Amino acid sequence: MSFFKAMDISSTGLAAQRVRMNVLSANLANANTTRTPEGGPYKRQDVVFSAVPKGNPFEDFLDESWGTQLKKVKVVDIHQDTKAPRRVFDPNHPDSDSKGFVDMPNIQVMSEMVNMIAATRAYEANTTAMNAAKSMAMKALEIGR
Repeated sequence: MSFFKAMDISSTGLAAQRVRMNVLSANLANANTTRTPEGGPYKRQDVVFSAVPKGNPFEDFLDESWGTQLKKVKVVDIHQDTKAPRRVFDPNHPDSDSKGFVDMPNIQVMSEMVNMIAATRAYEANTTAMNAAKSMAMKALEIGR
């Protein structure tokens, strides 16, 4: 039974990191987008995670008695950046104002790439944990033969 709990917790981590990778990809793809349906430049987005109890209240009570209350990860929000856009001087740009400045998204490509590497590593760690739990379950079945 605990093998399935471990796999379930790892699967929530995989799903959360997948959402994070999608948001980071959207940020990178729109790093130079100056027009959006809402008006103005694209606004950077970031994923907000939360640790939520795994299982029902009775299981959580039993797990607390051992001091090992299990938690899984949940995406609770995709936050839009509220910082002001970068002002870039480009009088030839179609979206430039009368002074020649363009409002560009406040996205720093290097920071987004670092976040993407971190998300990839977290995804790999959850995959490794899932495979370890699967391997232990298979060994337990082999012992039972």
